[in-house]
Amino acid sequence: MVLDLLVIGLAVTLFPLPIMAFVLVVSSPRGVRKGLAFILAWLACLVAVMAVVLLLTDGQPPLPRSPPSIGALVATLVIGVGLVVYSEHRRRRGRRPAKAPESSAQELTTASGSSVTSRMDDATGWSAAGLAVLLQPWGMVGAAAATVVQADLSHPESFLALTAFCILATSTLLVMELYMVFAPDKAQLALLGLRGWLERHKDPAIVVICLLLGLWLVGRSLYQLTG
Repeated sequence: MVLDLLVIGLAVTLFPLPIMAFVLVVSSPRGVRKGLAFILAWLACLVAVMAVVLLLTDGQPPLPRSPPSIGALVATLVIGVGLVVYSEHRRRRGRRPAKAPESSAQELTTASGSSVTSRMDDATGWSAAGLAVLLQPWGMVGAAAATVVQADLSHPESFLALTAFCILATSTLLVMELYMVFAPDKAQLALLGLRGWLERHKDPAIVVICLLLGLWLVGRSLYQLTG
């Protein structure tokens, strides 16, 4: 369980879409406060999902080969297959030729980026929190939830594993938030540069992250189902 949670947490924290949105949040007026709201909502989602699973299992892992245990493994398998399929969909979409000329596409991207930035300037902390909920990679969080079924709260290692997952899954956001707190001018330039780089490379990043995590989940679930 520990290794699975760490792998999933790493995939969550490296997923580019929330990072790109968070850069806009912390770069806007009162961005540090909005960024904190984003992080708290992000963490609240993770903790809530883990808590629901632990309440359903009463903090005790189901017996091996029992229906709940098999159901969790099947759910992990389905999520893994879904991630692989989604990565292939993104890969195929990224290979399609652009319909608009390069200049028009660039103007559209610039206009879109300006529009998003303008809306973020007017956003509140509640808006930032809602954005965090919407951009949570729920498929990956679902895989974590299926993994947490195996948690045994009678052992402190389970608490440490769950805490490590939540921190790891939020680590990229925390680093950017702290960067903005201690070096706001320098951080804003660096983070906007990071967002520009991610804007150009987000599709390959999504393909690789979803494919690797999907293959990991499929392999692990099949091994445990057939072992």
